Amino acid sequence: MILRLFLVFALPATLIAAAIVRVPQNPEPPKHYLVKINMQGEPLGAWEGPWFCICDKRSGLLWEVKTDNENIHDGRWTYSWFNGSEGVANNGDCYFESNRCDTQDLIQHTNRERLCGAGSWRLPSVVEINTIISNDNKPGSPTIETEYFPKTMRGDYWTSEGNQQLVGIYQYLTVGGSAVNFINGDRVTIPYRNAAFLRLVTSRSTACHKASQ
Repeated sequence: MILRLFLVFALPATLIAAAIVRVPQNPEPPKHYLVKINMQGEPLGAWEGPWFCICDKRSGLLWEVKTDNENIHDGRWTYSWFNGSEGVANNGDCYFESNRCDTQDLIQHTNRERLCGAGSWRLPSVVEINTIISNDNKPGSPTIETEYFPKTMRGDYWTSEGNQQLVGIYQYLTVGGSAVNFINGDRVTIPYRNAAFLRLVTSRSTACHKASQ
């Protein structure tokens, strides 16, 4: 009798509890201020893709999204800081340039490509890149919303700010460029010759205008 009562009452309750535990959690709600943009510059829904840029409606800035397919936007490529007259040319690593890579190379290729319908891509300022820093991430993740900015590396990302005084072991090189570290979100000054990561931005795009409507 006792065994029968257990089978009648306890076993179904156990199965129900197990089912509740196994119910998959809903995905995190999308950040309403971040909008996915396709290659043609058109806004996408939160769960749509593929996307090639992100519009941040808070700042009005359009950001390059990185890939892992070895095209010019591959997130693993690195660049030395060079603006055409100042810095060190061709000291990064990539597959789309025969003479290695610098920041000007990616800018020129991206503007020629008209990524997301825009042709005014450039290096971000320190203030601009800090607007996409996020510390609300899992331990070990880069300090950015990785569901919108995939393939982001944990390392230094160049900014537009050159002619910065170098200190410590690099003091003999006198000046370098400012970068933001996506391990902790800190600003650092590193030599122009360093091979660092890069994410381009533009403040002149119709894509962000459409996304804000």
